[in-house]
Amino acid sequence: MNTRTVSRPQTRQTDPSQLARGIAVGLLAASIGALYTVFARWGIAKGLSSPDLTVLRFGVAGILMLPVLVLACWRDMAQFTTRWRVWLLVALLAGTPFGLLMFGALQFAPSSHAAVFPFTAMSVMGMVLGAVVLGDRMTSRRVVGIAVVLTGLVLVSGVDASSLTPRAAIGDAMFLLAGTLWAGFGIVLRKHRLDPLLATAVISISALLTYVPAYAWFTRGAGLVMAAPFVLWVEVLVQGVIAGAGTLYTYSKMVSLLGPSRAAVFPALAPGLAALMAWPVLGHVPAVAEAIGLLLVMTGLIVAVTTSAISTPKA
Repeated sequence: MNTRTVSRPQTRQTDPSQLARGIAVGLLAASIGALYTVFARWGIAKGLSSPDLTVLRFGVAGILMLPVLVLACWRDMAQFTTRWRVWLLVALLAGTPFGLLMFGALQFAPSSHAAVFPFTAMSVMGMVLGAVVLGDRMTSRRVVGIAVVLTGLVLVSGVDASSLTPRAAIGDAMFLLAGTLWAGFGIVLRKHRLDPLLATAVISISALLTYVPAYAWFTRGAGLVMAAPFVLWVEVLVQGVIAGAGTLYTYSKMVSLLGPSRAAVFPALAPGLAALMAWPVLGHVPAVAEAIGLLLVMTGLIVAVTTSAISTPKA
């Protein structure tokens, strides 16, 4: 495993094989996002709470990533001591603050808003920040693609005007900020050419050291203790192993292959895929609007991702 930061020369043309690998990783990342969303709803229906699921995600992933970080420190400690500001920024953008904003927003806004506002910020801010920070060309094709993606998200989520209340606006603002943090995470990864696995380890372990102690202090772990063993272990697998480490790694890898502007579009697939996965798991039959929304998201994604422009960082 190479834990050093990656430094490869930039090229103008996109390698077709690299594009194909990036799309494949992006689809995997979106599928993981959909999977943990569906099983989060399943776990809550079985008696767990959002903080319980969050601590499983952070705690299990942090423990799994400990050997990665220890090995990286043993091989090259200088990459942390000389670049500690970069790693701190990565942890702040995609670690505990991101999780707290996403969880806290649900106290104000309905869950349908969680399928629109954070992904809107991820896509739009990923494109804007990519243009400003990295010199990514903001083509009309990419703008149209993201507009189609956002239209599909609204249909998938079922957001209506009556849910846009002053109280919900607080949660929506938190969702937008969370999505912006995630977009910024992709920018930092690309700008500093960070190793995806090492970035996953740093974020997971930072959350393990911050969120998990706070959860234990305030809840004493009551929700996990009272959970049925089968439910608990399913959520350990899905939230901790697959989602906790898998989401961060696949997104980081996708950024390294496609750039942050393209990568930011793929999470928008998660709500639509979740609607499909909810059918066998939760018995929820996707509505016509959800199916149309998913098709629009996929169409917009293809338009935005297959544009000929690639990330070209500024000197």
